[in-house]
Amino acid sequence: MKAISFREKTFEIFEKMLPPDHPNLAVAYDNIGILYEKMGKYPQALSYHEKALKIFGKALPLNHPDLAICYINIGAVYESMSDYSKAFFYREIALEIQEKILPSNHPCLASFYNSIGNINANMGRFLESLSFSQRAIDIAKNSNDPDLQNT
Repeated sequence: MKAISFREKTFEIFEKMLPPDHPNLAVAYDNIGILYEKMGKYPQALSYHEKALKIFGKALPLNHPDLAICYINIGAVYESMSDYSKAFFYREIALEIQEKILPSNHPCLASFYNSIGNINANMGRFLESLSFSQRAIDIAKNSNDPDLQNT
């Protein structure tokens, strides 16, 4: 609860200092949403992430990494709620953004592919899951990122 309180105080400071469509406000909303998701308070988490998405959507270009992160966070909430079709929808949007801005062998893409592979498996779409998981493995094999070598 202290973490939420601190995040909300940060938001209040930003709110006084920044215009209502400033990306830093969206970051603050997104961070509060993450905390609510970790607490299992999914409706509150979605509410904060959606506020962040609204600001990011107005303030940032469509291929901005912060916009992708917000979509990832919304997808994470839906995945926690076992709503895999919505989780897939939001993660896929995030992946599309990341594929435009990152090299095709970037370790972050492996993480995205792995995540989407897991969601597909949870939806019973095993061939799609295998395809995404194989992409993640291929990147991990060719990556210099030691965290992915153990995947």
